[in-house]
Amino acid sequence: MNLPPPDARRALLLQRRSAKMARSPHAYVRGNTAQYYDWLHTQRGQALPRGPAIWICGDCHLGNLGPVADAAGDISLQLRDFDQTTIGNPAHDLVRLGLSLATAARGSSLPGVVTAQMLQHMLLGYQRAFYPGHDGLVAKPHLVKQSLRTAGRRSWKALARERLVDVEPTIPLGKNFWPLSADERHGLAEMFAAPEMRALVTTLKSRDPDADLKVLDAAYWVKGCSSLGLLRYAVLLDVGDDRHCLIDIKEAVGAASPRYPRVSMPRDNARRVLEGARRLTPALGERMLSQRFMDRGVFVRELLPQDLKLEIDQLSLEQATRTASYLAYVVGQAHASQMDADIRNEWLQELMFNPGKAGGTPQWLWDSVVQLVGSHESGYLEHCRRYAQTLD
Repeated sequence: MNLPPPDARRALLLQRRSAKMARSPHAYVRGNTAQYYDWLHTQRGQALPRGPAIWICGDCHLGNLGPVADAAGDISLQLRDFDQTTIGNPAHDLVRLGLSLATAARGSSLPGVVTAQMLQHMLLGYQRAFYPGHDGLVAKPHLVKQSLRTAGRRSWKALARERLVDVEPTIPLGKNFWPLSADERHGLAEMFAAPEMRALVTTLKSRDPDADLKVLDAAYWVKGCSSLGLLRYAVLLDVGDDRHCLIDIKEAVGAASPRYPRVSMPRDNARRVLEGARRLTPALGERMLSQRFMDRGVFVRELLPQDLKLEIDQLSLEQATRTASYLAYVVGQAHASQMDADIRNEWLQELMFNPGKAGGTPQWLWDSVVQLVGSHESGYLEHCRRYAQTLD
């Protein structure tokens, strides 16, 4: 296939992003964060409960949760994407997760009553993360257990086959990997010569801190959805004794997620992403680094075989409420870890203000998700109409 030179990437990447978003309403919700953030600035969005100023994910949808391994190799389900992290209102993560769950339920042809039950159980799971001794209060659903088992069995060969097609010490150019410019290759070589990169790669307990690092291959990585069009690179390293590791380098841009005024956050976007990751998912944050690359901020992490995206193409009736409860519990743990006991109690009381009639779900949450599902449904159809016109 003809592979694009670096100066021809952007148009092709945006075309691919449009195609991805046209696949399903769920894919559209994942890829169109701008519509959600625009809604947060409306009168309805401004009326959400005002939570404490903590680090939030900012883009808390199903695809941004999944198994994550820490430096010691322990695996747990965590938040795993922090492009939009900011110090803001934790209610924004809840509404975003509710929208994602409701869209997945509709894509699975589940009745509307299940969506109401999912939102109720979502909030219950979130609240339980704030209780003392909460471990074990929320059972892992089958879908999560299966994902964690799969992650635990994965090896470097599995990661290489999934990401690189083969296990040879090269990155095969093609649909997912495109050639680099000379400047990009030079910049990557300089980056991996820095001592902080050695410290990052040897974070894992199984590696020698004095191991020699060698860049075996690198390529532009066509990956993600909302991030398509930004700088993204895959770098294959040799870390002494013929051990290989795959490094993901991603451009950090300004967060569209609303932040609280007069809060102190790093001005450099890569450092913002790193700080949010360390607060919300320390297991991943400790394996990340912020750098400057070609005058842009990027964040760097090693991809471990155990790092997976939680894939939910179809939700069954039995899985729906348990999955909603557990995923919200994970988000609640990330939020609660940043609050002291008094602030936790105040936030829980604020959450249940105006409980409404939606099966115990607060009216603000129910109304928000219903409105967002409707606006995203129409937005998805309009996106598909415009995309179809480009195919004619």
